[in-house]
Amino acid sequence: MRQSRPNRYPGGYISFVAVFTISVFMLMLMVFAYDRAINAHAINADIQASTDYQEKEEATLRAIVAIVPNRAIRAMQHGSNASNAVRNPLRFVNIFSEALTEANAAQSISPELLAAMNLGTTYSGNSGDTTFANIGRVFRRISGSTGNVTPGVGVDLGVGYPPALDYTNGALASDPTYPLITSQKIYGTQASGKVGLATSSYPNFNLIPYPNINFGYSTPGQPFVAKRNWWAFTMDLAGQDIAVTKVADTRRTYVLSLYEIPSQLPISASSFMALGEHADGSAWTDVEITGNVFAGKAIVEGNTELSGLASRRGFELSEDATVGGKSFSGNPFAPGVRETFRLTEGDFFPVSMASESGKAAFVPINRGADYFDRFSHNLNESTTLSPTTWNNYSVGAMQCAMQLDVTAADPYGSPTRLRFRYYSAGVRQEVVKDWGGEWTLPNMPPLGYMDVGDENDTVTFTTPHDLAYGKIGDFAYIDNFTGTIRFDNATFGDPRVGTRKRGFARPVNYDESNTSPFDFKDLPSGKKCITVLPERIPNFLVELAGSGTSINHSLVVNVDYITNTSLTKPLIPCTETDWGVILGECGNMTGFTKGFSLVTNLRLYIGDDFNIVETTPPAGYTPASGKYYPPCSLFAPEKRYGVDYDPYSVEVSGQLGSVAAEDAANPVRPLDAMMVSGGSMDTTKMKVNLSAINHPAELPPITMMNWLMVIEELRNEFK
Repeated sequence: MRQSRPNRYPGGYISFVAVFTISVFMLMLMVFAYDRAINAHAINADIQASTDYQEKEEATLRAIVAIVPNRAIRAMQHGSNASNAVRNPLRFVNIFSEALTEANAAQSISPELLAAMNLGTTYSGNSGDTTFANIGRVFRRISGSTGNVTPGVGVDLGVGYPPALDYTNGALASDPTYPLITSQKIYGTQASGKVGLATSSYPNFNLIPYPNINFGYSTPGQPFVAKRNWWAFTMDLAGQDIAVTKVADTRRTYVLSLYEIPSQLPISASSFMALGEHADGSAWTDVEITGNVFAGKAIVEGNTELSGLASRRGFELSEDATVGGKSFSGNPFAPGVRETFRLTEGDFFPVSMASESGKAAFVPINRGADYFDRFSHNLNESTTLSPTTWNNYSVGAMQCAMQLDVTAADPYGSPTRLRFRYYSAGVRQEVVKDWGGEWTLPNMPPLGYMDVGDENDTVTFTTPHDLAYGKIGDFAYIDNFTGTIRFDNATFGDPRVGTRKRGFARPVNYDESNTSPFDFKDLPSGKKCITVLPERIPNFLVELAGSGTSINHSLVVNVDYITNTSLTKPLIPCTETDWGVILGECGNMTGFTKGFSLVTNLRLYIGDDFNIVETTPPAGYTPASGKYYPPCSLFAPEKRYGVDYDPYSVEVSGQLGSVAAEDAANPVRPLDAMMVSGGSMDTTKMKVNLSAINHPAELPPITMMNWLMVIEELRNEFK
């Protein structure tokens, strides 16, 4: 008999309803999780696509900033308006197209990088790849009827936009199409009350806020001297593909600005500079620098103290050097250094490079040695898009109102003839002077004669005078006359038949050598020089019936080796065989109401105190120091102090610069000086006090120029 074993598993039952319910619930959970995953994937895809578009947009904006200065320069150059082939690359529509290409904005990944990744037959799921067939759908103007941008000229776009400029000569129809820089753009009625100073007094450069960027030419938000050209537009890279990408409209408003900045820092040059020590290794002593320093590239030596240092190509700081009161022993641009400084020291970071500034570019306008010589350039620039030509804008020698040229020399190499040109009633006039002779005026009597009456007038002279009667180069003369005389044909004869004539007179003791501001002189070494005596220029202009010094405020001294091919173009660096320029009688420059500038491509010898007499500042301006001198500038490839002997000491105030290249092998040492003998100035006998220009009333007639490109988004909260 077999016994059955008990069942270890008790019996039960299955509820199909419960199983079904649980299954449905689990399935719903799976569907819900799947749906959430799909939604999350879609959201991530949208976020990634939006991020891709944002990165493309940032790259495009940086490309625009890099391209526009080049196109603005080309629009000023000779022949830029000669044909469509030349004009087209300069249009904003083509600038934007090139920027999209440079930024690779049409693709998620470049073909070169894709090939390097060797992904084989992998397919891209990025729906943002596109073709920008219509640039007008991506970039649009704010208002107006033409072009892809709205220029900030002659129109008030409202809150949030910068003050607009005006034109001195009507409207400029091409401004919405091309990035045009011209002196005809000024601050006028559109900017009145919106910039720091009255636009009626300071139309060319005014006080405006420095942009909020990391490049420390000035402090963000603080007023500096500049003119702001700007163009407004909107940009949307995603809009034309929204049906595919489903990315929401990303159209945003931008303002592209080109600041024209005249050099205004204590030391400002796009050169390679050594700061803090002289060439002999001695440290700067008795040197005071108030304000930031800009150099294309810099070495800061010794225990030099600077308020701020800005550079384009980098700098080296010695361990003992301080900038903004802080020593930067390592890399000042290492991650966290700037942020830590701002948390502990303040917002303004005292060391900066243009490349650290994001969507900004600093462009010094440096023509090098060509800056000094107007004969090195095409004197008849034409067919330009901009009303202001590039050479006239960027070459100091071509900007000068007055021109003094050596036009002849003897067989032994001595200059023998000078030609002086000046403005009179808006027209350039010309006089010439031979060695030992008087100035010859083609359409006037000899120098010093003043107009005393019309034909048939009777004039009495109580002291001896030399008299002239005639017109336009034809004169009859009576010398050493005292008494009453009638200026008519019966008295003088008829020097010009059939025309109405006038009478002129000058004192018999008139000595041209005591009134002429230009002559010839030899240095003790025998070097041949042209003398320039600025204090005499105002009266000289009166004798020439020229316009005053508010117009004739700048002088260029060159050698005309173009007209006279027997003359030789001066060499730079200067040589002992080239001529020089002596600057004398220049202590009192108050006769120049708008200041005075001298530009020459010859070695300059400063033989007198220069600009040491105070004058009354312009109305509405009070200098911080309480003292105001006529704003002056001197530009020469080399300067030396002294004429007849070496000076005992030298004091320098104002600003210093250089046109040397930033990639030169050896740095410029801006505080080194040479004497007339050719020896170096004793550095212990130099006193230097350099400060920044803080007001357009302090700008001299001729300055070096810089451009600052910045592109900023105009957010809705600021509109």
